[in-house]
Amino acid sequence: MIAIGCDHGGYELKLEIMKYLEEKGLEYRDFGCDSTASVDYPVYGKAVAGAVASGECEKGILICGTGIGMSIVANKVPRIRCALCSDCFSAQATREHNDTNVIALGARVTGPGLAIKIVDTWLNTPFSNDERHIRRIGMIEE
Repeated sequence: MIAIGCDHGGYELKLEIMKYLEEKGLEYRDFGCDSTASVDYPVYGKAVAGAVASGECEKGILICGTGIGMSIVANKVPRIRCALCSDCFSAQATREHNDTNVIALGARVTGPGLAIKIVDTWLNTPFSNDERHIRRIGMIEE
């Protein structure tokens, strides 16, 4: 199960990504928001990160205007490794090297076509399980 959430700046892109998830047959839970009316992004970032940290969801997708605020919020939650990605190489590398469990996207920075390619890359790239990456993740979590 994938947790997905956004603020008002990410609402339209969230709809596009949910459509992609549905087309791929991937289960998701929408944690809001539900319109372009102004909201406080930490509410939705914490909800998605909490669902992933608790094990309710395997991975999370967060979207706001830049992705910066959502990534900051998510990374405050223990056991969350969230990466802000605006290109496919970063999405691949952050899964292979950092075993990220949440991705943040900026709807005002990344168009929907590229954003969907980034999400697709991130969802379909496994963690490398290389010893050096496991060691480094352990150091982050200390």
